[in-house]
Amino acid sequence: RIAKEHGIELASLSGKGTGSNGRVTKRDILSYIEQGAPGAPAPKPVEVPKEGPPAPPASPPMKFTGEVERVPMTAMRKAIAEHMIMSRRTSAHVTTLFEVDCSRILKAKEKQQAEFERSGVKLTVTPFFVQAAATALKRFPLVNSSLEGDTIVYKQAINIGIAVNLEWGLIVPVIKHADERNLFGLAKAINDLGERARNKKLTPEDVKDGTFTITNPGQYGGLIGTPIINQPQVAIMGMGGIKKRAVVIDDAIAIRPIIMLSLSFDHRVIDGATADRFMAELQKELENWPV
Repeated sequence: RIAKEHGIELASLSGKGTGSNGRVTKRDILSYIEQGAPGAPAPKPVEVPKEGPPAPPASPPMKFTGEVERVPMTAMRKAIAEHMIMSRRTSAHVTTLFEVDCSRILKAKEKQQAEFERSGVKLTVTPFFVQAAATALKRFPLVNSSLEGDTIVYKQAINIGIAVNLEWGLIVPVIKHADERNLFGLAKAINDLGERARNKKLTPEDVKDGTFTITNPGQYGGLIGTPIINQPQVAIMGMGGIKKRAVVIDDAIAIRPIIMLSLSFDHRVIDGATADRFMAELQKELENWPV
């Protein structure tokens, strides 16, 4: 058995044993092993296949072969690009959408517009949305927070930024303490900040310390947008265009001015239920506006 386990042919030891008549004993086999028995033949080495040719490099993107004009990005465009990429890499972006019936705010706007204009203030629908957002932010302070490491920072002030589209880029002046202003005060602030933004007269103080942002992709007829969060904030609301649509009210079809609102929020901080409750509160404020 020992000879078999070590691959030793007994015939190779025949006549060389120390037993009677040259019989091979257990001691003979162990002695043979200790002296370095050749044992079974070594298995043939596994042949390693030769390396094939290297994979060809990925094809470079196709280059446009027609005439082009190369224009360096402006400093503002570079800053916007870097900020947008940084935001997408930082926040877990999720967007929720809500429809809002604007019937009551449009009636209120029509009723107050002449009075505002006599005071030199143009009244648009934006102040209504800012005021409704400020009210909802007070009830849902998590949407008015920011994230620093693993700490949620609740902002005591409600400072709402209004994105202003300019020929040379986008800037977000901030209405400080928006919750402490009435509709006239908000409209006046929006007029002032927008005018100074277009005339390049904003100060650094005008664009700092925002806690929530509103942007208006619907100003040129767009239905809705899914905006990128303005860091270090955790939410941004997009206003679509107000469109007359057929809706069902009390089992009857009616025509109503409807706007689509989007809320892009940071899912690291805000869960979907909280985002939807915030938007439902804002929707309620707008649809029940006193006329």
